Amino acid sequence: MRLRRRVVAAGVVVACAAGAAAVAGMPFGDTDRAPATPTAAGTPVPLGDGAAPAAAPAGADSGLGGRPGGGATPGAAVTLRARPAAEVAGDSPASVSYLRDRYRVDTDEAVRRLALQELSAPLAASLAAEFPAAYGGMWLDQAAGGVLTVAATGVEPVRATVANLPDAAHIRVVPVRHPLRQLTEAAARLATTLDATAGADVVVDERANEVVVLTGDRIRADDPRLADALRAAGVPARARARIAGTVVQKACDPRDCAQAPMRGGIRLDVPRDDGTVGGCTTGFNVLVGLRDPYVLTAGHCVVGGRHQLVDRTWHQFLGPKVPVTVEASRRGLAENAYPYDYAIMPYQAGAIGRWAYPVGATQVPSLVNYWCVPDNPRCATRGSGDVAVTGHVPWSAIQPGWVVCATGAAYTPKAGEQYVDSGAGAGYLPGTRCGEIIGKTSGGIDVRICARPGDSGGPLFTEADGKALGILSHGDPGQGACTNPNERNSYAPVSTILDRANARTYGGLRIRLATKGPLSGPALR
Repeated sequence: MRLRRRVVAAGVVVACAAGAAAVAGMPFGDTDRAPATPTAAGTPVPLGDGAAPAAAPAGADSGLGGRPGGGATPGAAVTLRARPAAEVAGDSPASVSYLRDRYRVDTDEAVRRLALQELSAPLAASLAAEFPAAYGGMWLDQAAGGVLTVAATGVEPVRATVANLPDAAHIRVVPVRHPLRQLTEAAARLATTLDATAGADVVVDERANEVVVLTGDRIRADDPRLADALRAAGVPARARARIAGTVVQKACDPRDCAQAPMRGGIRLDVPRDDGTVGGCTTGFNVLVGLRDPYVLTAGHCVVGGRHQLVDRTWHQFLGPKVPVTVEASRRGLAENAYPYDYAIMPYQAGAIGRWAYPVGATQVPSLVNYWCVPDNPRCATRGSGDVAVTGHVPWSAIQPGWVVCATGAAYTPKAGEQYVDSGAGAGYLPGTRCGEIIGKTSGGIDVRICARPGDSGGPLFTEADGKALGILSHGDPGQGACTNPNERNSYAPVSTILDRANARTYGGLRIRLATKGPLSGPALR
């Protein structure tokens, strides 16, 4: 806490049913600072020429690496039933919420997409049976507006077949060279040649209309049989390295998260000069210089009267004491004067190996830990998970009224627990809470979100698109459970911090927010 500084601080129906005392102006870390017409729901929808319904064969291929199914007589019809939109909405609240958040669509549009998704599986089976020599697979493209894309070597017959489906305006048929049956047969042959498994080591990429051999597990990249097997596949085929060792836990308790990758919202313990230990929270990953990974947190965590020595931060200081960062020696990377309340810290020697993605990783988003707490109602449907950081919003563009989220790691341990007491008070749990921006006083961001000592440095971000906004600096007094709905806390803007740090460092050192996670090898831009 800050004691010395003043506070400034299924067919588609488009209609749906829808250990420190809290003081005023405290910092929350160390205690030192200054479309188509829909059909009626439930109506059978014929495919083909309207002949008597015929069940699709159980073995019809409809996925990556699936085995080819038996053929049905071309022109046979399959009846698909559309579910009422209210049922779709009622059965999938979390999915509706995801689509609303991720793609910024309303509830009606989210339900439309989910209904089209329900239709896609039986549609795939029927097309594979009716057009075995033409059907090339399908995929639902959410980024392009919730469009179901059907691939076919002969476009017009398939296009005529799907034209009468509900939501046909969001179904498109695109030409490809090879039917799915041919690709899956080629994948099976390749797998046999290479002593591998179709669907696991050799798969069909329906979007690319090709076969992919995954190397690095059962198939070595230098397998002498590989080049000849690819040439003899009879369809476009290529080898791609299987990405191993990049499985990331999707969320973690901020108090106990000593595994890669480093993400915003993780607990930092900071020993002070007098032998006591304070608690703070990681904010965002940043890159310094060419591409060196650093961690952003609050400046008052390591700058002040009790921090004259070089500060090192740790995760779980009382055991197992995992090293994290060290105060930077370079001028301009730490400051303690709101809204310039920031510390941009490199990793301790040897620590990056624990916190970085492994060498060779390609899917390396920079993350914020979204950890559910009981007083976050969003978690009733969403659950814990990670939010990928996609960039930051300039302070000038941030507006009161925005709904935003914040993550912190403050905690007061119960008897027998091995955690540093940050002064949060009994009843407060670390994690993610959401609220509203209520102002932009003194160059910062004021929010109505509960926070406690130990949350300092924690990230403020937009949930839907992963934009970084700020890191926690100070706010209203409070300990224990979140009971004041009008509690006000203040965040130092990320854009202000980056501008300030870049202006104060010498030699053209470039400091920027990372949208890729930390790497133990050469960083990816």
